[in-house]
Amino acid sequence: MSIINWTKEVDKRRDQLIEETQNFLRINSVLDESSSSESHPFGTGIAEALNFLLQKGEQYDFFVKDINGYAGVIEHGKGEESVGVLCHIDVVPAGEGWTSPPFSAEIRDNRIYARGAIDNKGPTLAAFFALAIVKELELPLSKRVRIIIGTDEESNWRCVDHYFKQEEMPTVGFAPDADFPIIHAEKGITDVTFNWGQRDPFDSTKVPLHLSRFQAGERFNMVPDQARAMISGEQEQLEKVEERFRSFRFNNKHNGYAQFEDRLLILSYEGVAAHGSTPENGLNAGVYLAQFLSTIPFQKTANDYLEFIVKYCDYNGEALGIAAYDDVSGALSMNAGLFDFDESGEAKVGFNIRYPVTASGEQCIERLKQVAQTNNAVFTVHDHMGPNYVNEDHPLIQTLQAVYRRQVGEEPKLLAIGGGTYARSLKTGVAFGPMFPGREDVAHKRDEYIDIDDLLRMTAIYAEAIYELAKSEI
Repeated sequence: MSIINWTKEVDKRRDQLIEETQNFLRINSVLDESSSSESHPFGTGIAEALNFLLQKGEQYDFFVKDINGYAGVIEHGKGEESVGVLCHIDVVPAGEGWTSPPFSAEIRDNRIYARGAIDNKGPTLAAFFALAIVKELELPLSKRVRIIIGTDEESNWRCVDHYFKQEEMPTVGFAPDADFPIIHAEKGITDVTFNWGQRDPFDSTKVPLHLSRFQAGERFNMVPDQARAMISGEQEQLEKVEERFRSFRFNNKHNGYAQFEDRLLILSYEGVAAHGSTPENGLNAGVYLAQFLSTIPFQKTANDYLEFIVKYCDYNGEALGIAAYDDVSGALSMNAGLFDFDESGEAKVGFNIRYPVTASGEQCIERLKQVAQTNNAVFTVHDHMGPNYVNEDHPLIQTLQAVYRRQVGEEPKLLAIGGGTYARSLKTGVAFGPMFPGREDVAHKRDEYIDIDDLLRMTAIYAEAIYELAKSEI
């Protein structure tokens, strides 16, 4: 058992850790393919964030490596085997309605508010300082510790694919990108769309109201918190729709607004954003607005599209016939994250589906293909990652449990999640923090934050975990 007071070591570096975390969070590292290049594959913001970390690594005299702008390495120690700490520096779009600017990293009530504060730039700095503490204490290691910096986790994991084509697979590792105590099971994840091409754009002449556009959502893995529809028709008919819309929102106790522009009625619906792994924690603005619009007789292409949303967009895939459950990881979850319809009839619905670790992803996809065929849609699988599972008896689990038990003073329960972390890209890896039990999950939400006391505590935990894993025979 280590006799190092890890909490005291972190406290010595408190001000520096907070300052550097703020500086890091001020970088807007949202995917921006419009500014991508050969050296900056995911845009200039993500490149700036990657360079920030690699430069810090050089300042601390770590070995650093830029993997063609797709990923980065910060490494300490010697040995044939390695311990991987897999982090990511890209963040989801900030969205609207923040109390302070989303990249200002303002401190209020002992919290740092910024997009990426908890997912995953704050914990990335915690892991960096944890490794710095191990290095500065000159602790003997039998393995190399390698912080692997990903840049495309919130989208398609192209960074991971590129990294492992060129670099080694760590012997064991963890990702500080979920919950404490330890997540040893992660569901399989797939992103899919149902698409319809242009279909009879002139059938709008047969009805007094015409749905010109419907749109909601930015990412598969985010619950849409904004939805918008544009309706054309006679003014009297539009006014009746506007009145019914007010009643619908009032009855549901939701926010939104309606406005007239020329011969158009524009409806906006406000929901609540949430991570795609827990859609029940959000309020899907796209689904609710579709429910309202489905009660109005539009052109056939619009009615068919809205009927599809109302029929199939639940949280568990039951309507699609893909519901599943196991005792290790629980039930399948499904988020309808992307909606788009235009007056030509061209349309899509995008789903983020997370299935139990013992379920068959292939069977799930085959069933979705059947639904697409029944609804005359083109079905596309955009991404599919199999589940991750490490048995509770593995030495990696035992070591991390011992560290958590010593530092937190609680029995570390093993968890299963629907979220996808970089742990699944490892041959043997788990997710380890950063969110402590009982804390509000603010990842992907407006006013995302990291509690400063939690930032310090996770740094101490990661420092001891890195040391114990690197000195142990795993």
